[in-house]
Amino acid sequence: MSVRENTSTRLEVDLANGGDTGTTPVAPPVRRRRRSSPVGARVEIAVLVGPALIVFLGFVIFPVVMAAYYGFFSWQGYGPPTDFVGFRNYITIIQDPTFQEALTHNGVIVVLSLVLQGPVAILLALLLNRKLRGQSLIRVLIFVPYVISEVVVGTGWSLMLASNGAVNGMLEKLGLGAFSQDWLSNPDIAIWTLMVIITWKYVGFAVILFLAGLQGIPEELPEAAAIDGASFWQIQRHITLPLLAPTLRIWAFLSIIGALQLFDLVYIIWGQYIASTAGTSTMATYLVANGRNAGNYGYGNAVAVVLFLISLVVALIYQRFVLSRDTEGAITGKGKST
Repeated sequence: MSVRENTSTRLEVDLANGGDTGTTPVAPPVRRRRRSSPVGARVEIAVLVGPALIVFLGFVIFPVVMAAYYGFFSWQGYGPPTDFVGFRNYITIIQDPTFQEALTHNGVIVVLSLVLQGPVAILLALLLNRKLRGQSLIRVLIFVPYVISEVVVGTGWSLMLASNGAVNGMLEKLGLGAFSQDWLSNPDIAIWTLMVIITWKYVGFAVILFLAGLQGIPEELPEAAAIDGASFWQIQRHITLPLLAPTLRIWAFLSIIGALQLFDLVYIIWGQYIASTAGTSTMATYLVANGRNAGNYGYGNAVAVVLFLISLVVALIYQRFVLSRDTEGAITGKGKST
């Protein structure tokens, strides 16, 4: 009898006597995964992050550094800059009443954008989050203005809001001619005209963003609150809005940065000179009027640096005091667990 047959016979006898073979089963050897070397990990990170980092350095950091460099010169835009003026351009910007006025307009636009677009977008999002007939069509109609080119929007609104435009003509037809206004040139109402256009243009983006946030709220929470007797508005106030808060904070951040850098609609509708007299000028239109159009590219680069620094400071402050509650621990995993 061979060794294999002998062993097999002994196992059968042991199993027949109670299943105890008298031996301890040996677990199969575990194959450990080879850890990647630090060099390999660094190479992998470099391959994945490298292209994005190169693009960021080439199209963001390098232009900012060059703009800061040209801002120290009185430069006409051609040839190497040679007329070094130091901080004179930056001092002139800070002391210029026109720039201060443009900065004030940007601040007003920031506040009014949040105050006007936020509530309107929330109400529309809550309405469209319910089952309605033609819901998809309404969503498309609300979002369409956002995807239309600023040139088309600016040109269309400037024609409609002219003194002999469609808006005043419609008011005359309705017997409301007393309400006809010089919507674009009157400094008392021009900023409100701009806000109506901005709200019409960008509220669709906020609505889509809020709808995406509403989709992430569990349906069980509003249903349970309704069973407990909570009204529709109580549910929105105590459940929906608190859970929608991260989306609201992200939208507010995007709206603030966009309002600080607003240029195209103002420049298309009012132009570089009328915007200042109508009270709708912004830091970006001031940059173009006093930089490129004035042939003083050194001064224009200095204005661009100031605009960049203001936006950066606002973004950092917002990140530190508002967005930190949403991003804490998201990357490092050190956030407090609840």
